Amino acid sequence: MLSKAKIKYIKSLHVKKHRIAENIFLVEGSKSVLEFIRSKFTTDVVYGTDLFWKQHKKLLTEHNIAFEETTEKELTQAGTLNSNNGAIALINIPTYTPAELDNSKWTIMLDVINDPGNLGTIIRVADWYGIDRIILSENSVDMYNPKVVNTTKGSLARVRVEYGDLTQILSSFDGVIIGADMKGEDIHSFKTVNGGVLLMGSESHGISEDLKKLITNQITIPRVGAAESLNVAVATAIICDNLCGRK
Repeated sequence: MLSKAKIKYIKSLHVKKHRIAENIFLVEGSKSVLEFIRSKFTTDVVYGTDLFWKQHKKLLTEHNIAFEETTEKELTQAGTLNSNNGAIALINIPTYTPAELDNSKWTIMLDVINDPGNLGTIIRVADWYGIDRIILSENSVDMYNPKVVNTTKGSLARVRVEYGDLTQILSSFDGVIIGADMKGEDIHSFKTVNGGVLLMGSESHGISEDLKKLITNQITIPRVGAAESLNVAVATAIICDNLCGRK
């Protein structure tokens, strides 16, 4: 059973400053926990129910994962989900070595994305379309916010997400940089290429002016109805389908 001290510690990781101090973030729910155990991430410890242990003892043992049994009530109390009948994992935050952009595949860049639900959905969309790298502007939401992690449904375990100076990175990139803009070319008629950068801005502010200057191809999703704009996660999914989903 979880002690009050451990529940307090887990709850502290709901807050960014404590995640940074401990270099640990939360993963909640059986499916997501299993995704991270099988990934390149390092799992510090798993707290789970007796049923979770019985179902996944072999996997936990093979990966040498520290496991502590607890109850569904305690998992829900310690975590952020309304209910959790499986497990919570404490995962070490990785350090990524800087890497150059790859012209042969797509990278998504996100300029000032503040909504954790949007970021989580975009990570899941990237995973669906085989895009394994996302770079966020440094003033975007924390990727290890529990709502982001929960929304990805385990996709964060497969998609490399990092922060950087987007202007600096794109200034030295000689490949295709696609930016979403209302005045751009219809995405459905855009002649797709093998890779490059898809740059997306927030729904309210769009792409910053400094970054707009670096775009090589402006594209748009044609509007048929009367909606003023599209949610950035929805727009990203539509564009990715046209870039990566065409045969």
